[in-house]
Amino acid sequence: MKTVSGDPDPKHASTSYVERHNLTMRMGMRRFTRLTNAFSKKIQNHAAMVAIHAVYYNFARIHKTLRITPSMAAGLSDHVWSLEEIVMMADGYMPKPGKRGPYKNRME
Repeated sequence: MKTVSGDPDPKHASTSYVERHNLTMRMGMRRFTRLTNAFSKKIQNHAAMVAIHAVYYNFARIHKTLRITPSMAAGLSDHVWSLEEIVMMADGYMPKPGKRGPYKNRME
């Protein structure tokens, strides 16, 4: 582990950006709210949902203050992505399912 330290100016040190990001994630994904049935049984599914939310937030959602997506503002994209584009991109990263094993009849 690498320790990162510095001498920030106390006038400009604030946790408001992190707190705003946490609130945005909690409001945007039911998985982060309390008393919900939208949870992930596997950590891999949870991580995938967080990744999809991050891509949607940065590539498909037009932000009111920017009037464009953050990816367009950063020069990473030239258009607003559709949900179909996000799903197709995510599907390309998923491993293809392997051959299934033999069927076992439970009635015997």
